[in-house]
Amino acid sequence: MTWDWNAVGDFMPHFWDGLLVTLQALALGSVISFTLGLVWALSMRAPTRWVRWPVGAATEFVRNTPLLVQLFFLFYVLPEWNITFSALTTGVIAIGLHYSTYTMQVYRAGIEGVPAGQWEAATALGLPVRRTWTAVILPQAVRRVVPALGNYVIAMLKDTPMLMTITVLEMLGEARLYSQQHFQFTEPLTVIGVAFILISYPASLLLRALERRLVR
Repeated sequence: MTWDWNAVGDFMPHFWDGLLVTLQALALGSVISFTLGLVWALSMRAPTRWVRWPVGAATEFVRNTPLLVQLFFLFYVLPEWNITFSALTTGVIAIGLHYSTYTMQVYRAGIEGVPAGQWEAATALGLPVRRTWTAVILPQAVRRVVPALGNYVIAMLKDTPMLMTITVLEMLGEARLYSQQHFQFTEPLTVIGVAFILISYPASLLLRALERRLVR
């Protein structure tokens, strides 16, 4: 087996297209997962069980079923109910929804980690409930959980190749298509593997540094 640099050069335009789609899916999926995760976490603290129980059951169901099954359900089943999205939108929704059930637990741990004295101080000052959450509790909770949320961003990055199964040409999808068309697998797949390392490893180092800074 010989390494073909010409194949690498031919593949690079496809790689950049796939990288753009991967980063787009990652960014939008992260926004959805962080936003919904906070909504689920706050819903689980609702005073009525008629809110807590449905949210708890739904998030447990999503968390305990494979992301691939959820992708297939959204992509193939929803159109039968006349609910249709593009392949990329479907992938973004699936990733965001799936990981929101994990970020929910991160937010919940952060909220529970806020000292009881902070709640008591807010009550003593007569702060409204909304003001207590937005000005006292959530800023402290989010600060504690930023590194953990970052870890899930890396996990989402490593799950983006699943979008290939619903026709989204992210990085691995572009590599697979190129390999099938040119019968060259080593070069494109190696480029993709290196790309994932170059993105995820520096991100993990950054998260460690951020964690050390936040715990001071």
